[in-house]
Order: sequence, then C-alpha cells, then structure tokens
Amino acid sequence: MENLATATFGGGCFWCIEAVIQRLKGTESLKSGFSGGFIKNPPYREVRTGRTGHAEVIQVIFNPDIISYHDLIFIFMTSHDPTTLNRQGADVGTQYRSIILYHNEEQKKIAEKVLEEAQPFYDDKIVTELAAFEVFYEAEQDHQNYYNNNQDTRYCQIVIDPKVQKLKKMYAEKLVE
Repeated sequence: MENLATATFGGGCFWCIEAVIQRLKGTESLKSGFSGGFIKNPPYREVRTGRTGHAEVIQVIFNPDIISYHDLIFIFMTSHDPTTLNRQGADVGTQYRSIILYHNEEQKKIAEKVLEEAQPFYDDKIVTELAAFEVFYEAEQDHQNYYNNNQDTRYCQIVIDPKVQKLKKMYAEKLVE
C-alpha cells in the first residue's frame, strides 16, 4: 500500500467522473466530494448552489504501477468536455467546472503536459482549471458509488451510460474485468 498515490479532479457532476474512473485497473479507492472552495465541510445542498466556491470532484487512491497519473488524467480529460467553462451538459455553475487539483509539482507538470496532449481532441480551447490541492471534503454517503447503485435511474441511463460506453470503447485494455 505504500506505493499508492492520490489524484483529485472534477469535470461536471462527480457521479459521472466517478463512474468512469472507478472502472480503471489500478483504482484502489475513490470518493466523491468537494474541493477548491472557501467553505469548510460544505454539504451538497450548499455546494450545488455555486456559492461555496467548491467544485464537485473525486479523490482517487491509485496504484501508479498499474495506471500512471498521466493515463488517469488523460482518460479524465477525454471523458468530459473540458472546453465548456463552468458547465457540463445541463449542469451549469462553478461547482461543475473542469478542474485538476495537483498534489505535488510532478503532478502539476504531468497535468500541464496532458492538457497540451488533449487539446487536439477538441475544436475549442480547453478551459480546465489547474490548481494546487488544498483540502477535500467527502460528500454524503448517498453520493458515493452513485452510478453502480442507481443504474436504473433516468439520469444514469441518459447521462452516465454514454460516458461508460465511450470508456469501454476507447480504453478497454485499462478496465477492470
């Protein structure tokens, strides 16, 4: 367990990003929550208003011997639209911004490289925020493992299922079987 690393990022609703990243080999644990704002221990009902400064994010504990930080961030960047400022689909507000919160200078350099590498996949400019990680606040239990627990809901079927299917098509070799 001593070779594990932490990554924190968000791209819209944390349920979507969680559903994609938790399917990757090397993901040891994952929590949905909030980061990048100015309120301590914010509840979801406050974050969703957009007034806390926090983004909906996931915090991933991963094994870099199985999946590199580079690959993790690249898959994240291609699993949402990083060209829309403070928006993912119908989710609008700063709480849905695309953001990478790096935990050290090496992660910052890798994230900067991935942002450059991902740009050719998009016609518009990538607007993903890159910031130093400060603190992560775990969301309430009903937001954890949301897709796996609620696949029959309309939101999961309409919004999350296409992202999971895209992941399976693009990165089949990196998925847990």
